[in-house]
Amino acid sequence: MLMTAALRARRSIRAFKPDPVPLDLIRDLLDAARLSPSGTNIQPWRVHVVAGAVRDRLESEVLAHRETDPHDRSAEFPRSVKRKEPYTSRMRTLGKAMYGLLEIPKGDQAANWRQWGRNYEFFGAPVGLIFTIDKDLDAMSFLDIGMFMQSFMLAAAEQGLGTCAQGAWNNYWSVTRRVLEIPEDDYIIAGMSLGWPDPDAPVNSLVADREPVDSFARFHGF
Repeated sequence: MLMTAALRARRSIRAFKPDPVPLDLIRDLLDAARLSPSGTNIQPWRVHVVAGAVRDRLESEVLAHRETDPHDRSAEFPRSVKRKEPYTSRMRTLGKAMYGLLEIPKGDQAANWRQWGRNYEFFGAPVGLIFTIDKDLDAMSFLDIGMFMQSFMLAAAEQGLGTCAQGAWNNYWSVTRRVLEIPEDDYIIAGMSLGWPDPDAPVNSLVADREPVDSFARFHGF
C-alpha cells in the first residue's frame, strides 16, 4: 500500500473482532514507527503494549475506579479543554454522527457514560498501547509522540489492522501507572486500540469530515 493509500484508508475504529494480533506483527509495526522523526533525534516515545490477562486487568481496574470515583478525570499534565469555533462545531458534528450510528439519543446520560467507558475496554480490541514520555521533556516532545503514533497507525493500516488513538487514557492515569508499573518520572500521554476491525459494526462506517486545503493553508511567495 502506498503511503497516501494508507492515509486514506485509516480511520478511528471503535469495534473490533476478538482475533488476536501476533506479537511479531506488533513488533514489526513498532519497528516501522521508530523511524519517525523527533527533535534533535531524542526519540522520546515509550510504549506499554498490553494483551491477554494484563490487558483484562487494566480494563477491569480502570473501569472499577471510574465507577467509584467518576470525577477523577484530570490529566496528569497540563491540558486545556477549552473549545472555541470552529473547533467546537467540528467536535459536535463528529459526536452527533458517531452517536447516531451507535443509536444513542441526545441527552441519554447513562448511555453516554457507558459508551465513554468503552475507551477503557479498548473498544473490544485484543491489544492496547499506552504511550508515555519523560516528565523532564518539554511540549515539543509531545509532537514527537504524535508523529510516532501516526507512523504506527499508518503501518497498522497497511496490514489491514484498525486503530483508535485515545486521549481518554489521560484520565484515571493513577490506575494505569499502578497496573503497568509505569515509572513516576513518566507522563501517561495517550492510549491506542489495536486489532482487526469488525466490518459489521455500524460505528466503523464513520468517516470524519476533513477541511479542504485552502481552509487551513496559506501560500507565500508562489
